Amino acid sequence: MSVISTSPKALLLVAAFAVPVSGGLSAQEQQTGPDGEVLTTVIGAEGPKVEGIITARNGDVLQITTSGGPVTVTLNEETEVRGTGGFLGLNRKRLGEEALLNGLPVTVETWQSGSTLVASEVRFKNSDLETAAMIRNGTAQQFAAQGARIDTNAEGIDANARAAEALRGRLGDIDQYNIKGVTNVYFDTGKWQLSPQARTDLCNAAAEAEAIENSLLLVVGYTDNTGSYEINQTLSERRAGRVVNYLQQECSWKPFRMLTPTGMAASDPLVSNDTAEGRAQNRRVSVNILVSKALDGM
Repeated sequence: MSVISTSPKALLLVAAFAVPVSGGLSAQEQQTGPDGEVLTTVIGAEGPKVEGIITARNGDVLQITTSGGPVTVTLNEETEVRGTGGFLGLNRKRLGEEALLNGLPVTVETWQSGSTLVASEVRFKNSDLETAAMIRNGTAQQFAAQGARIDTNAEGIDANARAAEALRGRLGDIDQYNIKGVTNVYFDTGKWQLSPQARTDLCNAAAEAEAIENSLLLVVGYTDNTGSYEINQTLSERRAGRVVNYLQQECSWKPFRMLTPTGMAASDPLVSNDTAEGRAQNRRVSVNILVSKALDGM
């Protein structure tokens, strides 16, 4: 049983005792606090744990798509938003609600008031937050909202969820695809800005992919082995994100034909990092043209 007080001084309490509530619905009680102020306490049953991906948001209302379908939860002032682990260096246990981006996998502890699920705690991995933020920045939030405000009616939310799931459904195993072409663009040490040659090569790659039916693009960023893993991971993701931005904004590549970009730090080098020439070749982003084997006749 969960008890939420609307007093500014209140904390979320998970009570270990049962409070009779007719029909399983929430109830309200008024109590007087130690300073004489009136406290309104909302009593509701402990709700289910919700695990899935944020696929729509409107203010304090989140839609989370789970393996069993979409679930709507509501945030309030007592909701704890927490990141766990990862490479981001986020040292705050409690994060702002602005971290709850479309496309972010989350685990939500809830309590239930009537037909409403209220989030008591929202948890996610810091690495997943970095990916969701990169996707948002790279696609202008078209990942789920398609650049528009999320509809508040049920039909609109369902449409947004279908759009998000259609895009996220492309996150399959690379073994499910045939590689039709690879274009590498290269970067200066510690940089993620695109050279004039890289800009030309990216639009040429987009044009090549456009000519191939059912093609998708997979963008993967890399670094050389100079520097720490944390720095290289962030740098590889920034490079991948910059390439995604350019492909979509300048080369007219559609976001729904893009697999989730990935940063691989110094892993999978093209050549040895023992020489300056080798490190220069490894500071790259690979743009892979893929076609599903199911659609490619294989």
